[in-house]
Amino acid sequence: MLERRPIFPGVIEMNHQAGWRIGCNVYLIYDDRDWALIDIGYEESVDEIIELIRQMDFPLSQCRALVATHADVDHIQGLAKARSILKAPVLAHPKAVSSLESGDRIKTFAEIDAQNVHLDMPPVKVDREIVDGDTVEVGGCSLEVWLTPGHTDSQLAFRMGNLLLSGDNIYRDGSVGAIDAHHGSDIPSFIESLERIAASDVEWLLPSHGPIFRKDDRLLAATIARLKGYLVLADFGTCAPHWPLMDEWDRELAEGKLPGVSAQRP
Repeated sequence: MLERRPIFPGVIEMNHQAGWRIGCNVYLIYDDRDWALIDIGYEESVDEIIELIRQMDFPLSQCRALVATHADVDHIQGLAKARSILKAPVLAHPKAVSSLESGDRIKTFAEIDAQNVHLDMPPVKVDREIVDGDTVEVGGCSLEVWLTPGHTDSQLAFRMGNLLLSGDNIYRDGSVGAIDAHHGSDIPSFIESLERIAASDVEWLLPSHGPIFRKDDRLLAATIARLKGYLVLADFGTCAPHWPLMDEWDRELAEGKLPGVSAQRP
């Protein structure tokens, strides 16, 4: 049997357990023999993850849920395979259902032709839709569901006591999940989600990528301020609701200003 390496009571992160990076952060939440997975990662990693779980002496038949934090290929490509092996229900937000059940390769980032990304996205049935305020029960452990849109419209986070499994909202270096209009990103919503995290009394953030870190109010404030700047910049195209430079351009055109010329055109 493989010794379990929980990072907090009732929480094993599979990259930590393996001792190397398998993929996105996959959290195994457990209470006694009952357990659930938050995300699964790429299809190619499923066998390795399930073998680790078996070696830790978790009964495969006791998997209570396979939870999708959101419908991005690097988090959920392996869901169909895991569901087939474990016979466990798949849980996701209603706004992720269409992408998951249709295997939408565009919205899930499985197909990005300009970057030569061409991945399979096996469709998977969602057995239970979960929304903000719901709970996911794993034995005697209860995860409170938070809807934290911004990175995607379906991004979920899960509170467990003083821990927040925080998805792709923020990482230890202050960066955030990719902002892309095709994939349902929304900057005002992203700011609100980060403000919700900042206002909470959680102590630890367990992100979907990279190291776990203690909640840092200064880091969150700096990230929120940066995203507020994106509201008035063209960096993310249609995700920015307003671009003041275009207002200035309209005024300069109306005033007849030319580059390098301060006087108006006669």
